Amino acid sequence: MIPSEQTGGWLAERLASQGFAGQVALVVQDARTGEALHAERETEALPAASIIKLWLLVRGLWAAQTGQVPLGERLSVQAADRVPGSGVLHDLSAGLNPTWKDLLTLMVTVSDNTATNMVIGRLGLEGLQTWLAEGWPQTRLVGKLQLPTEERNEAQRRGERNQTSAHDAATLLARLYRGEWLDQAHTALALDILGRQQFRDILARHVPRDSAGEPLFRVLSKSGELTGVHHDAGLLLLPRPLSVALLSVNGTDPREHPDNRDVTLLAATIWPLLQELGGVFRGHSY
Repeated sequence: MIPSEQTGGWLAERLASQGFAGQVALVVQDARTGEALHAERETEALPAASIIKLWLLVRGLWAAQTGQVPLGERLSVQAADRVPGSGVLHDLSAGLNPTWKDLLTLMVTVSDNTATNMVIGRLGLEGLQTWLAEGWPQTRLVGKLQLPTEERNEAQRRGERNQTSAHDAATLLARLYRGEWLDQAHTALALDILGRQQFRDILARHVPRDSAGEPLFRVLSKSGELTGVHHDAGLLLLPRPLSVALLSVNGTDPREHPDNRDVTLLAATIWPLLQELGGVFRGHSY
């Protein structure tokens, strides 16, 4: 049994003993209360990769809730908007007119970079940066994603990158779960979108399944990958609901693939901790 009060380097030590050469940061909170259950390198600022899209989802739905950008507002995808990397819009014809809700959904469920940049453009980079600076000490949005060199801003040309911490990501999700960011309808929509993310290789990988192969517990999450970077942050709706942010850097397997060695090791090593803290199959009542 892993004691629920365990803090420090439990995960890092076990990963290192199995040959993991990278570094990890981890925060696990009780999603209902925000109580910290486990933390390792929790406030270290690391490359955000695609989990920066969590903040964009919350702010995008807040803009919808306040009437600034209605969910049904349509935005035209121009050829110049399309950027490489994850997603589908870059493979489709220019001239599509997805709704605001469509863009927020694509941004999370398939981590669409083109949709993400359109969200940033509609909300305004400076406004997003101000909002982040007011409440998220380790989280920074430098600019749009996957831009060609000539379109990058000065900070990006200096090599600055979007960043966040495990603490910021876990706290954002726990407060979303508690309805602190959005009203009931928009909170439900945010959770629904997160529950439909298609990249489920770390936090959701070892969730127990029933005889039909269906997960016994829901995982509402957002992953992020760069070369050597493998992140996953999500809400695990276990007997004790958890908000979890696992960030890893300097991995040695460069493949973007579900069977990436670093990814499979992270998933297998973290699950016993999450199972214990979440009260899975132990009859805990929280």
